[in-house]
Amino acid sequence: MTGTPRELDLVLFGATGFVGRLTAQHLAEHAPDGLRIALAGRSLERLEQVREDIGPPAGGWPLLVADAHDEDALATLAGRTRLVVTTVGPYLRLGLPLVAACAAAGTHYCDLTGEVLFVHRAIADSHAAARASGARIVHACGFDSVPSDLGVMLTADAAHADAADLGRTRLAVRSLKGLPSGGTIDTFRTQAIAMRESPRARRILGDRWALVDGPRPGPSGASRQRRDGLPGLVDRVTSMSPVRRDPENDHFTGPFFMASFNTRIVARSASILGYGQGFRYTEYSDYGSGPVGAVRAGVFSAGLFAGVAGMAFGPTRAVLDRVLPEPGEGPSEESMAAGRFRMEVTAETSDGGRYRTTVGAPYDPGYSGTAIMLGQSALALLLDADRLPDNGGGVLTPATAIGRPLVDRLREHAFTLDTERCD
Repeated sequence: MTGTPRELDLVLFGATGFVGRLTAQHLAEHAPDGLRIALAGRSLERLEQVREDIGPPAGGWPLLVADAHDEDALATLAGRTRLVVTTVGPYLRLGLPLVAACAAAGTHYCDLTGEVLFVHRAIADSHAAARASGARIVHACGFDSVPSDLGVMLTADAAHADAADLGRTRLAVRSLKGLPSGGTIDTFRTQAIAMRESPRARRILGDRWALVDGPRPGPSGASRQRRDGLPGLVDRVTSMSPVRRDPENDHFTGPFFMASFNTRIVARSASILGYGQGFRYTEYSDYGSGPVGAVRAGVFSAGLFAGVAGMAFGPTRAVLDRVLPEPGEGPSEESMAAGRFRMEVTAETSDGGRYRTTVGAPYDPGYSGTAIMLGQSALALLLDADRLPDNGGGVLTPATAIGRPLVDRLREHAFTLDTERCD
């Protein structure tokens, strides 16, 4: 970051949305005394209501009015603080000016995006500026894609400790209770429309290497190069898994609806951190065994593909828009309290070993769990500077920008992040 003194430590932009409110509440409860926090958004009246709802811990927080399209206001906002946290999406339409402002000002940044097109554009437009200013631009700091990114990072760390690299690596969603957030639904809506309207968007979204810097593999399968010229990945990163039976446990598996984004984030981390030349990665959902598992896999998979297809066409999208949650909407406290998720990353390594990392939490993944992941990502960037990965600034991922400090913080909030060798 630049040496210019900042009057604020953290600005939460989008504090009046549903997840924004949850994140503000989490910060009020867990940020240390003396951390200078402000709330930002378009409406001063709604910001005042959020601050009042939180109560005394937020009583002295400044309120900043700014619009996502007002580049001058965003530049001023970025220049006043050490870190901006934003929940304002869809990010491709609303987020790029804020990324550019933070990159130029040397201000750290984290968000909740699940949009490949947005991250791809942010890398193209702002990666060089962020590296020059020292700003860590950290995308995907919620359920997209902290569990995936940290889970694979921990698995790679365990393998590297045994002088091995990762080979075939898979993430299985073993259990998940909680509906996708309105922001996640809006992400699917935005990208489905972009795919229908733009051949270039279709090429980017279909590219497993879309978020990885460096030359592309040639037709002969030549290895991709890392940003620093060292050998990087040589195998593909897959994003979807068809319905099939897992021979290891006889369970039926199907696509995980967030895999098309998570796998790209993990690929970027792998290219920067060096998981190994044979690394390849996929994600899927585990629907259980027997006839019930087979039916669940088929029904959920068909519903997922039908939903994505329906979002791409105006008439069906209009019908879906009437029944699906909108950005800013969310479930009741009782519903969130029942939320949970558990994932397992399993990897085969270059020395013939096998590792398993379990990632889970007793929280609603898209709401209360995401607010914790985003809030703790922000606090780690501010308070754990001496332990952050030594890779300077740039457009980064949770694993490459924060890494172990975020693991430690999430464990303190009842997250499970455990790795074992299980040959």
